[in-house]
Amino acid sequence: MVKLTGYQILEEIHTSRRTVVYRAIREKDQKPVVIKLLQNEYPTFNELAHFRNQYTITKNLHLPGIIKTYSLENYHNGYALVMEDFNGISLAEAIATQGNFSIGEFLAIAMQIAATLEGLYRHHVIHKDIKPANILINPTTKQVRLIDFSIASCLSRETQAIASANVLEGTLAYLSPEQTGRMNRLIDYRTDLYSLGVTFYELLTGQLPFTSNDPMELVHCHIAKHPPSVQSINSAVPLVICEIITKLMAKNAEDRYQTAHGLKYDLENCWRQWQETGKIDSFKIGQQDICDRLTIPEKLYGRQQEVKTLLSAFERFSGQKQTTTNKSEILLIAGVSGIGKTAVVNEVHKPIVRQRGYFIKGKFDQFGRNIPLSAFLQAFRDLIGQLLSETNAQLWVWKTKILNALGDNGQVLVEMIPELEYIIGKQPPIPELSGIAAQNRFNLLLQKFIQVFTTKEHPLVIF
Repeated sequence: MVKLTGYQILEEIHTSRRTVVYRAIREKDQKPVVIKLLQNEYPTFNELAHFRNQYTITKNLHLPGIIKTYSLENYHNGYALVMEDFNGISLAEAIATQGNFSIGEFLAIAMQIAATLEGLYRHHVIHKDIKPANILINPTTKQVRLIDFSIASCLSRETQAIASANVLEGTLAYLSPEQTGRMNRLIDYRTDLYSLGVTFYELLTGQLPFTSNDPMELVHCHIAKHPPSVQSINSAVPLVICEIITKLMAKNAEDRYQTAHGLKYDLENCWRQWQETGKIDSFKIGQQDICDRLTIPEKLYGRQQEVKTLLSAFERFSGQKQTTTNKSEILLIAGVSGIGKTAVVNEVHKPIVRQRGYFIKGKFDQFGRNIPLSAFLQAFRDLIGQLLSETNAQLWVWKTKILNALGDNGQVLVEMIPELEYIIGKQPPIPELSGIAAQNRFNLLLQKFIQVFTTKEHPLVIF
């Protein structure tokens, strides 16, 4: 049984893979509280950092739509996060119990969430994990609160590096396209508006817009596919609410609502009509969606032909267009520093995700001039990092394939790419060669290593 000095634990109310939540009484003032603990007896650095991040951000947020945080206390090898007991249940539980919400219930909840996001916008906070499981509703008062700021950010913009879909921050079913790291876009406050659109979709239909057991397929859906319309699933939903959700779930951030205030205004308009007449007439949405920050669109201009050339090359060598028997291509992109070569190349992410391929990159720089093939080795370290975040079963497949390709000479590549040892394990010593013989052996093994990852099932793009 959990024991925390100064608190009387009453019951366990929620458990997940990483955390467990208890209802308790604070003994010094008999105040009901909720205590969140880590499941892992020896938590990782990231788990501890997420707990501290949640406490640091929420203790300074005095918003009515946020669960209050009282204290962060040491507990065994980790922390205990002590919060207000709102006596609510998550919207995820409510959906599981009652299915989709009525229009009146939905609007009452949606306006509160939009008001909370408006407050976060004013405080320059990006939540990054908006979903029904992180939104509580009190069954009696119908008040709504937002919880779990463990991966929230106070930065105005962030860059999401390419990573395996298994380790992306946030929840994959609700992730915005830019949060996948495969959209050639930075993350800003509008990522929360996309996730809120997915949440609204689920509240009104009782189902997610995209469902799949394959993480990469979900990523591709978010960046390239449009979900079935809300009305096709629930015909009772007024057209204007469908338009609001569609705008929230736009693939490009500049096409979404630009402020939660503009969203709240439209929802309040719907609410007034619903209360007065029991129906909602269509109106032009987004009329009060005026952003007070200068946000330059990240759309790529004037490079349509170059992007088309890149995409055509990818489709050729990945087998999408059987116009040639050649399965490898090299493209050369010229231009002075800062002209936007990288931005153009990053546009190939969408088809790579569709083909379940790998995109890796390395850079030759003046400080690594004495290291042969330094940019290639950097790129393959990037690849190993992506592989290490996959499931154990998939890692075993890669280990088998790599060992079959390298035989007993794996140590040659381990010396150049140390991270490889995490996949293929400790390798036997290799006979020493000198001069051209050592170079030939390395070149041959590197070719065999690359060929492991270059198949029609998962093409490889090296930049």
